[in-house]
Formats: sequence, structure tokens, C-alpha cells
Amino acid sequence: MSDLTFNKVAGAVLATGLAVVGLREASAIVFAPHAPETPGYAIAIPETTGGAAPAEAPIDWGTVLPIADVAAGEASFAKCVSCHTIAQGGANGTGPNLFGVVGARPAAHAGYSYSSAFNDFSAANPVWTHEEIGHFLEAPQRYINGTKMTFVGLKRREELINVVAYLHSMGGSIPFPEPAPVAEPAPEAEAVEGEEAPAAEGEAPAEAPAAEAEAPAAT
Repeated sequence: MSDLTFNKVAGAVLATGLAVVGLREASAIVFAPHAPETPGYAIAIPETTGGAAPAEAPIDWGTVLPIADVAAGEASFAKCVSCHTIAQGGANGTGPNLFGVVGARPAAHAGYSYSSAFNDFSAANPVWTHEEIGHFLEAPQRYINGTKMTFVGLKRREELINVVAYLHSMGGSIPFPEPAPVAEPAPEAEAVEGEEAPAAEGEAPAEAPAAEAEAPAAT
């Protein structure tokens, strides 16, 4: 390599190094962090702890059934017609015919082969009450573990009530249950007229009123 070529290469390397150093210094000046003149304040964000939603009160079937929307229940029953018929004397399908199911004995419809889980349930619960049907339709697999019914259940409370009312209207053999009694508030203690309140502990009893002044003696 000639001296001229070497000098060119060395000059190019030196120029590149100077350019890199210069860019680095310029970047440090332009992008150097500057502390704010007025310090800010950290905002404390409270930690949220998700709590369980409060459980709903049990359905008072005696109160809700008389005012339920039977027509809406019939419309919701359309979800069931792929497996069940409900006309009187209707044939069994994938599931049994449901005419007159309210008040009937579970697992007792003629000609249908029930699961052993359903037969066990029938032995322990001899009548399909509105409440039992409601629990079952809300979550069939959870309420009778092992049932052949694969329906996920009616999750909306209003729809569940309406469907049970519709089933009742189709040959139900038991009346609506009585509404649950309303709890009365405890009566407040009343002071007996003319009776003084007992003295607090450590407090001296009130003195009796002074006797009337005697009349002056006659002169």
C-alpha cells in the first residue's frame, strides 16, 4: 500500500470517528433530561379489591307467580321445543312430554327412560313444586348432577319466573304457594304512663317533693 492510499484510509477513519463523537455530544446536549422547576406530586391510586356480588334473595314464588307474564314464558319455552312437547298427550322426544309437569312426580312420565340421577332425585322429592322446577331450570346439571338434560339453564330471573308460570298454566295440578310472610319490625319499648325511669347506676334517687308548708298557728 502506498503512503498516499494509507493517508486516505487513515483520514477517512479519523473523520468517521470525529463524526460519531460529535453526534454523540450533540445528542447529549439536545436530549439531556431537565428537572422541572416545580416538582409534581404523586397521585395515590387506591387499589381496588373485587368483592363478590351480594347474593340475590330467594324467589318468593307465591308473590311472583300470580303476576308473571305467561305469554312471555310461552315465548321463552321455544328454547325447549327441540327436545320437549307440552301439548296434552304429546309424544316424548329427546326429553319427556311436559304437560302437567307442575305437581307431578319427577321421573314419572310414561314411556320415557330417565337417568339414574333423575330417579334418585324423584325418590327424595316426590312432587315437582314450582320452587324445585325453578331451581332445576336455572341450572339443570348443577341441580341434578348426572341428568341427561344438557340445557345450560335460564339465567335471567324474570324469564325463569315466566317459564315456570307457563308450565303451571299447562296442566299444573298444584296451586301457587302462599306468599312468604312479611317480617314485622320489632315494637319500640314504650314507657308506662306515670312510671319513672330507673335511676342510672351511681345516681342518687330523686328526692320526694317537700311537704306543703304548715299553716301558721292561730293567734
